[in-house]
Amino acid sequence: MPVKSYQGETVGKQAPKTEEIHVEHYMNKSVVSFKTTQDILEIMDALVKNGISGGPIVSESNEVVGFISEGDCIRQITESKYYNLPLEEMNIDHYMTKNVICVSPDESLLDIANKFLTTKKRNFPVVRDGKLIGLISQKNVLKAVLEWKGTHYRRH
Repeated sequence: MPVKSYQGETVGKQAPKTEEIHVEHYMNKSVVSFKTTQDILEIMDALVKNGISGGPIVSESNEVVGFISEGDCIRQITESKYYNLPLEEMNIDHYMTKNVICVSPDESLLDIANKFLTTKKRNFPVVRDGKLIGLISQKNVLKAVLEWKGTHYRRH
């Protein structure tokens, strides 16, 4: 009599349950962050030099107050040209995203993947006790999946 629900032997290391894979295991802990006092040229320079698409803006006490992206910078460039204003005189406070969605280091990576889909965001600042401790990106989620790709069942 054949076995009805045989799944085969386990290959590779045992994957953790998806609810056990947390943001803190895959977040970037070395985050390029900005202050509202920085001018847009300084921020653009940091984005380009660090090869990043954006970063959180933090207060003096390291609380997230906004997020600035490449798109925000481009919008500022075009408005600067339209209104004939020097970039240095334009306040980033007007261009940054102010209602930033932050996540907890204890959140499930699967829940964060769903947040990426529903919000169309590429990064979320990670905060603990109101303070910035990291950044989780879509690339971090992909990295986690690749790390655990060998944890499936193989049929013979």
